[in-house]
Amino acid sequence: MTDFGALSVAPPVLAIVLAVITRKAVLSLFLGIWSGAVIVTGGLGIVQTFEWIVAAVSNEFQATILVFTLLLGSGVAMVWNLGGTAAVRDWALERLDSQRQAGLVAWGLGIVLFFDDYANTAIAGSAMKDVSDRLRISREKLSYIVDSTAAPVATLGISSWVAFQLSLISDGYEAAGVAEANRPGTFEVFVSSIPFNMYAILAIVMVLLIVGSGRDYGEMLTAENRSWTSGKVTRDEAVPMQDVAGELGEPPASTPRLVNFFVPVAVLIAVTVATALWSGEFSPVGFGGDLLAGEFGAAGGRLWDAALNASYEVALMIGSFAMVASGFVLGKAYGIFGVGDASEYTIDGFGIMLTAASILVLAWGIGEAIDALGTGDYVATAAVGSVSGALLPALVFVVAGVIAFSTGTSWGTMGIVTPIAIPIAWEISGGGAAGHTLVAAMVGVIFSGAIFGDHSSPISDTTVLSATFTGADLIDHVRTQIYYAVTVAAVVVLLLVLWGFTRVTPLALLPLGAALLAGLVYALSEFDAARRGIDPVSVSEPQTDDGERVVVAGTEQDD
Repeated sequence: MTDFGALSVAPPVLAIVLAVITRKAVLSLFLGIWSGAVIVTGGLGIVQTFEWIVAAVSNEFQATILVFTLLLGSGVAMVWNLGGTAAVRDWALERLDSQRQAGLVAWGLGIVLFFDDYANTAIAGSAMKDVSDRLRISREKLSYIVDSTAAPVATLGISSWVAFQLSLISDGYEAAGVAEANRPGTFEVFVSSIPFNMYAILAIVMVLLIVGSGRDYGEMLTAENRSWTSGKVTRDEAVPMQDVAGELGEPPASTPRLVNFFVPVAVLIAVTVATALWSGEFSPVGFGGDLLAGEFGAAGGRLWDAALNASYEVALMIGSFAMVASGFVLGKAYGIFGVGDASEYTIDGFGIMLTAASILVLAWGIGEAIDALGTGDYVATAAVGSVSGALLPALVFVVAGVIAFSTGTSWGTMGIVTPIAIPIAWEISGGGAAGHTLVAAMVGVIFSGAIFGDHSSPISDTTVLSATFTGADLIDHVRTQIYYAVTVAAVVVLLLVLWGFTRVTPLALLPLGAALLAGLVYALSEFDAARRGIDPVSVSEPQTDDGERVVVAGTEQDD
């Protein structure tokens, strides 16, 4: 394989810089792929560009996620036309009368839906979008809440992430040359690594602080002030990734019913979980037999093994298909629409996802280019060399963040950095118990940095999907979220340096990190608001352009 050196970093940097400057994600991603093709071929690179794009679509996992995204668009269209969206909006607005309450509900949904980050963003974003609009929460803010809860929760609990993470731990030990008999269990290392996954933990805390305090800074302060004072949940020139009302029009349902929202969502969750367990070869008979025999450990083991071996992407696709099918049934049962109209709504749902699908394909395409150029390997190898054990965790966190930001993939970053960092950690520590401790720290730090970079990158699929299901402009979402992501990352670096020199338990450092975040949110919001002449607390009373109070209560807004 040709070594492109520092030149391998050029395509992702070009795509990211252009996306931030021009706010044109599709054009920026395409130019990034094309620039990579020019470097690889030494010529015009047009054929290579489209070969990478086709390869991205033909990848089985990515093609499955693409089908899931399109079907979920159809599911959203079904719920909209059934009147389910209007029903849940009216129901929520009777009970939620502040931005704080709505934000906490969105945050809580993100915590509960821990089993997959894609499904998390889809359900939480779709459920809360209309409610947050009526309460004048900017789409940027909702997208931040959804995005910064989904992946962190997924990486900490039983989810599609954990099986992948466990395999990486095993691979890392093998790369370090540690015999299986001389290493702890893979799951034991994973559990030990959780307190070191500081970005994931503190990102969840940060969302709670921002929502609970109502304080904002950076571009999020601008977005929230715009939304709160004028009612514009997106800026005038924004291009929302999804505009259900604009593209689907008024729903045919004359009577909004909550069942038409909760049943399709329940079907999505139930079928997804059931299919995931089935794909993991879960045996209900054996599980039930173990429970009846009092063998609770064996029953839990069956469930755990099935969860680790599941094909979550397939489960999501089947679950979203079942959601669409439930729309056909409910439409007929309540006399809202027939099979012919339901078929049309299915196609309409594909349409509202075309922008997201296009960006996903191009984001994966630039991933193909980055893989061909060896960008991740170059950055990891160049940055992680001879370094003291005290500084290694902080350095690895930063390197993983840079790679994930540049490549747009947290899983890819984990796969690149783990086999490099774990052997270095083992060698620096001298092996033994100290080695296992540093390896667990490395595992948590790698996962942590990968999530940070993924959150900050405009070419990340999870960033794209978060903006899609909350109806935000992709680049606006990135530009507003990055202030908070960098704040959390800065605290994490400080904590990792402290741990490196003191080896104090990370369980003691995490409360310190939460306290630092609380102080930073207060200080930065006060400073930025004073500089701009804006109220730092967004949950005060909204004002119209004429300075008259706007009352937001129930489903009515008196301007």
